[in-house]
Amino acid sequence: MTSRISHTSVDSRNAHDQSHWWSEVLGWSQDPKDPNLPGHEECMIFSPDGRQRVLFIEVPEGKTVKNRLHLDLTPTDRTRDEEVERLLAHGATLHQDLRDLPGRPPGSGWVTLLDPEGNEFCILRSESERPDPYAHLVV
Repeated sequence: MTSRISHTSVDSRNAHDQSHWWSEVLGWSQDPKDPNLPGHEECMIFSPDGRQRVLFIEVPEGKTVKNRLHLDLTPTDRTRDEEVERLLAHGATLHQDLRDLPGRPPGSGWVTLLDPEGNEFCILRSESERPDPYAHLVV
């Protein structure tokens, strides 16, 4: 027997604001039966099919070191560079530009951004910009 991930939880200073920001980044939504409201200490967002969830939980401590876990995002309807520009305009902060790394093909890397609370996340190339890295897993 195994387990499956129910949801990913993110410690936050402001769960409502984080849930709103990330729902716009991902195109996800909140539960209409349990809306995320200002002051709520726990705010969850759901993927369009409802199978993936991220829960933002307010905690008293601030972020002080690099995240031990972060999200890697793949744009679905634009290039990596277009997505980076969209998210910078949406309030993300550039942390590291790793698009061109020594020993790798030019432009094959990623960009690390920070969300409004300083959490790292990466923007990878879109599927149309790269070969399928999981093709070997298809039977």
